[in-house]
Amino acid sequence: MERLVGASATPLWLDNPARPEAAPPLVGAEQGDLAVVGAGFTGLWTALLAKQGDPRRDVVLLEGGRVAQAATGRNGGFCSASLTHGLSNGHSRFAAELPQLLALGAANLTAIEQTTAEFGIDCDWRRAGDLLLATDPHHLADLAEAAELAGRYGEQAELLDADQVRERVVSPRYLGGLLSPDGLALLDPARLAWGLRRACLELGVRLYEGTPVTGLATDGPGMRLTTPAGTLRARRVALATNAFPPLLRRLRSYVVPVWDYCVATEPLSDDVLAQIGWAGDEGLSDASNQFHYYRLTHDRRIVFGGYDAVYYRGNGFGAHLEQRPETAALLVEHLTQTFPATADVGISHSWGGAIDTCARFSAFWGTASSGRVGYVAGYTGLGVGASRFGAAALLDLLDGRDSDLTRLQMVRSKPLPFPPEPVRGIGIDLTRRAFDRADRDGGRRGRWLQLLDAVGLGFDS
Repeated sequence: MERLVGASATPLWLDNPARPEAAPPLVGAEQGDLAVVGAGFTGLWTALLAKQGDPRRDVVLLEGGRVAQAATGRNGGFCSASLTHGLSNGHSRFAAELPQLLALGAANLTAIEQTTAEFGIDCDWRRAGDLLLATDPHHLADLAEAAELAGRYGEQAELLDADQVRERVVSPRYLGGLLSPDGLALLDPARLAWGLRRACLELGVRLYEGTPVTGLATDGPGMRLTTPAGTLRARRVALATNAFPPLLRRLRSYVVPVWDYCVATEPLSDDVLAQIGWAGDEGLSDASNQFHYYRLTHDRRIVFGGYDAVYYRGNGFGAHLEQRPETAALLVEHLTQTFPATADVGISHSWGGAIDTCARFSAFWGTASSGRVGYVAGYTGLGVGASRFGAAALLDLLDGRDSDLTRLQMVRSKPLPFPPEPVRGIGIDLTRRAFDRADRDGGRRGRWLQLLDAVGLGFDS
């Protein structure tokens, strides 16, 4: 597609001269109290909260590449208060404790905002409304049902008709919407991560980049981590590798990498922005199974992603999957259908990244090696905000603390495992086709989706 010619393959957020220089790799033998593996959002929050909780704790943060180069710097910059991948998913899986989870999620979002203020992190933080859009007639009933469920839990949600939506943003596709005025922030995820990186260093966290962990083994009362040029011995280990191939064998059946793709436009002119009529105060998504998410940046670009959620057989993973031209072209086509005024606007960036997907669509936790190793994974696309909560619960587990977090059924339970290959790949392909059929057939869920609903195993795009 002509509009994609010349688009940078670097994610918009990482294409920034303010990106900090990489820390040196680990060389030789080191030791510490807590080793954190992975310096995405989960690892950064784990290291920061560990130091804030006990400044005497020697925390070592190991990153295989550079801070924020994976999912942390490749998302759309939506920071949600939801810990359960939305109210409906939380209601279906954790109804008994959902009021507590909603309160914890709201407090978690506020705590992230407070951290940006405390450490002077300039990440373009903006509290924003979350606008879910009906683009097909059957979506209107879905939104009404979602509004009713929100009311039952005391959550704010306002149904909007087509005219009310057009007062906020104009598209020929919109038939109505559901506005949640609180519970979402828009931000620059890379700048948030780099700010957390700086905060960790200021508090005394030792950071090694370019240091993949290739081995993990018990070592007396602690653990030994092997890297290409050295070793690290630590009393406790926090695994924050998310979609990356896990160091623990037991995690291989719980997480699959599902690849998500985004494009970003050149900054919009005053004329184009006026035709769209979008003030930029909301994060937008549509109510399809194969949905899009999109938002305006501070310099008036549209970041537009989603729809294709691609699984590569055998848990395919690697930098060679970060570009998928056919998906990028489809996203540009869908962007133009949504906002015809953008037809002549250039595409500046096109990128992809892996989502750590689990069967319940929300994070899960656990420990190994007699409690010396802890992990959290499976955010399924909502990790920008939920990662801080995930880190807090992970630290409580590693410290053997009986807390409000460790008593949660959400923290104590696991999702259903995915089947092994080739059944895994076949099942995911069947599910994607079933979602597509449902979107084209008035939202009617066929037998395959009904079966997945019944057993609690599924995939979310």
